[in-house]
Amino acid sequence: MSRQYGDMKHEVDRLASRWLVHIERDARRVAARPFAVDLATATGVAMLSVFGLATQNRLGAITVIFCLLLCAPLLLHRRDPRVCFGLVALVAFAQWLLSAPQPADAAVLISLYWVALESDLAEVAVAAAVVEAGAIMAALRWSPSEPLKIWVGLTGLGTAAGVLGITIRQRRALLISLHERAARLEVERDQEGRLAAAAERARIAREMHDIVAHNLSVIISLADGAGYTMASSPQRASEAIDRVSATGRQALLEMRRLLGVLREDAAEQPLMPQPGLDRLDDLLAQVHAAGIPVTMDLDGDPHNLPEGIQLTVFRVAQEALTNTLKHAARPTSAHLALRCEARNVELEVTDTGHGAARIGPRASLVGSGRGLNGMRERVAAYGGRLDAGPGPDGGWRVHLRLRPDAETVVAR
Repeated sequence: MSRQYGDMKHEVDRLASRWLVHIERDARRVAARPFAVDLATATGVAMLSVFGLATQNRLGAITVIFCLLLCAPLLLHRRDPRVCFGLVALVAFAQWLLSAPQPADAAVLISLYWVALESDLAEVAVAAAVVEAGAIMAALRWSPSEPLKIWVGLTGLGTAAGVLGITIRQRRALLISLHERAARLEVERDQEGRLAAAAERARIAREMHDIVAHNLSVIISLADGAGYTMASSPQRASEAIDRVSATGRQALLEMRRLLGVLREDAAEQPLMPQPGLDRLDDLLAQVHAAGIPVTMDLDGDPHNLPEGIQLTVFRVAQEALTNTLKHAARPTSAHLALRCEARNVELEVTDTGHGAARIGPRASLVGSGRGLNGMRERVAAYGGRLDAGPGPDGGWRVHLRLRPDAETVVAR
């Protein structure tokens, strides 16, 4: 029984869908032929009026002429609904003077509806006043015994025609505004997507700069060390060359992953996990292997920090040590101090190299290189502060201060 009911319901839904499709198709065909719609409207009003006059035995030459004159202006409403209404009103006034009422007087209501549908409110008010005056005149002349009853009926019909036209016009305006808003929101969504993609590409470019600068600095230092020790200590030179190879492979792998994200088919590329503070030991080992001893003091647990904070601290440490590799005069050593608290994270990277031999006279707290600017952009995103400059005892000092709770503020 339930199966038969389900089959019957499915069949009804199928027939209803087919019926709605046919209605929509017919409506589109009708909308594509506006003059045919107007002709059908005028012809229908005229035929109904003639039929009504014939049943009342009032079909004559004058009534037929006025029937045609009342319906003919309906063909002009596509050009100007005000002209259409004016002609219908003039013919109705002539009919009031020379003839009797007939069903074709519905043309007055139809033309008023079109004026309310397509004209401004001032023109609608004028047309409504004309119809109201006509209702009073018709009630006084054609029904002197009961003028109030006729006037109320005609006024109600005119009011209904005008209100219907205004309501449909407002409905159309609302639909148009909704379509425009939807189109605007779609454009804004696409723009936001493009801006987000551009921001992501800028972030990836900074990541690539960090990877390339750090790994190339390590490779150069290792290669120089291997060249110096090739004759005196071939074993150490071989170890340095092995580290050069491993560092180069790691840099190439990370660059391939980043470039994969920049491609159009980025969704098909594997996502690369961002480095965290758990990779600090590997970073220090690379710098130490490149010939600069590095020590570290750690206060607190860095693994409890948000991932964005960990990435920022790691990249700042990487950039600072990379600058030490590239610019510090040898011999030198570096020291990294990291303190992790609930509301405060501090990182200080210092080295014993000579500050004057580093980046040159343009190296100030403002920073002129992409590395310092990139570090400051990262830090500013989390409401932090970054200071970089010569240390009090010589060498170079990079000091970072972050607020872990600022990540939620920025995300909003």
